[in-house]
Amino acid sequence: MDNQAMPREQIGICAEGNLHSVYLMFNAEDNVESQLRPCVANVAQYIHELADQYADSAFNGFVAIGANYWDSLYPKARPAELKPFPAMHVDNRDAPALEYDLFVHIRCDRFDILHLVANEVCQMFEGLVELVDEERGFRFMDNRDLTGFVDGTENPKGHGRQQTALVGDNDPTFRGGSYIHVQKFAHNLSKWNRLPVKKQEDIIGRTKEENIEYASADKPLTSHIKRVNLKDEQGNSLEILRQSMPYGSVKEQGLMFISVCHNASNFEKMLHSMVHGDGAGNHDHLMHFTQALTGSSFFCPSLDFLESEAN
Repeated sequence: MDNQAMPREQIGICAEGNLHSVYLMFNAEDNVESQLRPCVANVAQYIHELADQYADSAFNGFVAIGANYWDSLYPKARPAELKPFPAMHVDNRDAPALEYDLFVHIRCDRFDILHLVANEVCQMFEGLVELVDEERGFRFMDNRDLTGFVDGTENPKGHGRQQTALVGDNDPTFRGGSYIHVQKFAHNLSKWNRLPVKKQEDIIGRTKEENIEYASADKPLTSHIKRVNLKDEQGNSLEILRQSMPYGSVKEQGLMFISVCHNASNFEKMLHSMVHGDGAGNHDHLMHFTQALTGSSFFCPSLDFLESEAN
């Protein structure tokens, strides 16, 4: 980064994990953009201020704008890599696209605060948008997915979170923003739980109880970790910051997978590696036990950008 001050990023992008989350997906009404621009800026600022008010409960969140709605809301400038969700389908492996206009992501260690804020946000948007989907996430055991395996082990730490998640000087208008990809996965837990633990571990590529990653030579080419741990031509790791959490009820449950990154391509390459595989028939066998129900692409701009475009 240069010496120019980084714009104020939305605090939920790089925040550490929480106990609870609420995901709100909205579609805009027709011809409301002039009213919606200041409203989006106000909601983002409101979430930012609540992070101080509810600091004891680690409240955080962000507002992101859908790839297909961006040009309607902000016609003057578009993030360089923002494009619709890269839908993929091979055999019975499906990564569908289901786009939304706005995504409000809020998290906290107190669920009552989240419920209160979600209601407030919906009131602020009243008459301008329709709430199309709502999910509530939760921490499961010690940061585990409902499959029983620790989730997000590969996440960057410390300053690495900002470096991975935030757009830099290569796209100056959108410095401090982030590309967001969201997939709602429904797990087939009855099928998964019938597997012996060793088989589950081979599918993931790490041990279940101790969370020890297999040695590289021992990882099956079809293991989840093998398929998503990718490198570029120079041998550098292609990283994303995962802000995922389990969601749901007994009737339908799974993972709200959320990727935040300074580019859009790292996520797309990982998804391609999972669904299409490595060109030699090795795809991610975890996809035999979970189904992506949605796939949505967003950009989360800096607070400064939202403020500058509010009028």
